[in-house]
Amino acid sequence: MRKPRDFDAELHALEDKARELKTRKVQQLGELVIATGADQLSSDELAGALVAIAETVDTAKREAWAKRGVTFFESRSRRTASASQRNPRGASAQPGGPQSPASGNGSQ
Repeated sequence: MRKPRDFDAELHALEDKARELKTRKVQQLGELVIATGADQLSSDELAGALVAIAETVDTAKREAWAKRGVTFFESRSRRTASASQRNPRGASAQPGGPQSPASGNGSQ
């Protein structure tokens, strides 16, 4: 005869995992806000901008925003890689600190 499953323990484990994933998502969203410089906006400005974006159904705008996001992440990864190459000790570059002209610091 098979051992009965402990559904309560499985449910508890799933709830713990869901809580962990939600916490990680919130942390990553906060990191994204800081990385983009959006933390300089007021809460009302940021919320308004996010609501406007979420309500946008224009696929061309959404695709343009997505491309801009890809460019943002690619430029960050290049800056991080070049900073690691310049500093063999592995210290990461400080956000908002001095950057070389080759780092792509211009706006889109």
